[in-house]
Amino acid sequence: MSRADVAEIAFALPAVTRVVQWGGSDVYKVGGKVFAICGDDGVSFKVSEIGFVVLTEDGPGHQAPYCAKGQWVAVGFADVATEDLQGWLATAHSLISAKLTKKARLEFGLA
Repeated sequence: MSRADVAEIAFALPAVTRVVQWGGSDVYKVGGKVFAICGDDGVSFKVSEIGFVVLTEDGPGHQAPYCAKGQWVAVGFADVATEDLQGWLATAHSLISAKLTKKARLEFGLA
């Protein structure tokens, strides 16, 4: 797994943009809202309450630095399979997309 793999997975989702910020991290957004952050060693992403417990207690993840209160999980590239990351990023994308206004979802083709 690499940053390029994360980019490929993220850009397969609808209406995704990427900016580089926070010390050179790739920050993936939908509708201007962050759903995943990728660094040199791993990726952080938004999860549900249940997903947070599962990934941090029984899975390969840990609380994402600076984002844990918002139910964000970080996983290292060595600890993740492509298929798992595809599902996790799709879920993160849908969780963030759901928070957009109906007008924004229509504008971005997400409704």
